[in-house]
Amino acid sequence: MDLNATKVTIIGAGIGGLTAAIALCRRGADVTVLEQSDAITEVGAGIQVSPNGIAVLRALGLEDALRVQAVQARAIELRNHADARLVARLDLGLLPADQPYFFVHRADLIDILAGAAREAGVKIRLLQKVDTIEPGPHPVVRLENGDAIASDLVVGADGLHSRLRPVLNGTLAPFFTRQTAWRATVPNGFGHPNLTRVHMGPKSHIVSYPLRQGKLVNIVAVREEVDWVEESWSHQDDPAHLRLAFSHYSAEVREMLKRVETVGYWGLFRHPVAKVWHRDNTVLLGDAAHPTLPFMAQGAVMAMEDAWVLADALGTAPSIDSGLASYQSRREDRVRKVVETANGNAWKYHLSFPPMRFAAHLGMRVLSTVAPKRLLTQFDWIYRHDVTRDGG
Repeated sequence: MDLNATKVTIIGAGIGGLTAAIALCRRGADVTVLEQSDAITEVGAGIQVSPNGIAVLRALGLEDALRVQAVQARAIELRNHADARLVARLDLGLLPADQPYFFVHRADLIDILAGAAREAGVKIRLLQKVDTIEPGPHPVVRLENGDAIASDLVVGADGLHSRLRPVLNGTLAPFFTRQTAWRATVPNGFGHPNLTRVHMGPKSHIVSYPLRQGKLVNIVAVREEVDWVEESWSHQDDPAHLRLAFSHYSAEVREMLKRVETVGYWGLFRHPVAKVWHRDNTVLLGDAAHPTLPFMAQGAVMAMEDAWVLADALGTAPSIDSGLASYQSRREDRVRKVVETANGNAWKYHLSFPPMRFAAHLGMRVLSTVAPKRLLTQFDWIYRHDVTRDGG
């Protein structure tokens, strides 16, 4: 369909929402993004942008801007928690040259996307807190300030606590995984190299990697817990609690954690992939449709893929309704597989029964030494997929 003059309202100025705004606006749509915050900002943390995400940025002409801000990853190392002994190493240099893997600060990627959106003609409205959404031929977004915005299409790119998802699917309580996570960034005064390190311990692990030309290090620490913890990205904890929880880890990990001054803390919840992604000219995108645990580092990248496919599906369909149906059809199987893979990944890092832990680490060490490409190629279906060429 011709998207010229199609009025699109996108709820949420995160990575998925801004990517969709750029892709739709460049196809001629009249796009407005509603953001409840008073500025286009992101929490102070890093993300990993794998080759399938770079493919979207490349197609949007933003890869070079990302390279200026990001760190190109050389490898992924799996290490034992107590002595930091190397268990396995995935050499990302074995990836094809056109499939780079980057670490980037979320705020830096948001800045790149917001700048490109404004340059494309997207209107970004701040301090717009959504109250309700009414699907229909011309869906209406009602704001808490009393304003009402009618559009041809409403895109819910508003994350875990989406206002649109329950309208389309009803309310379903998430499942607490009995895992909690801390997140922090620290100055890289200890020479963290340009790679991901995963220190694996009984019922816990820590992921770290550099940001901003290696000046910062992003830390995500996960531990199994019995108690319920609020599902929130903004809850703060005392850094002393983090250091105590990982006091049995190696000296290099403890040294890294000494530098933490502020730390976020949240519970990890498993949400089902939404059954209904679209109805009456409204549609879900990213975490609003398919929240994922962080154990494959694909949450932001899946949202970027969604955004590209949504714009492409609408631009090649005879109507909005058929375009939205095509979008869900092209995306649903892939994101379900990614979510299921992330759900099943944590136990591999958290083995606590000594014989099983020894055997698993030995197997990974042998495989990474004898057949290093096999460790990488097991995820070719994720990393080598390019939605700008391969469809969904």
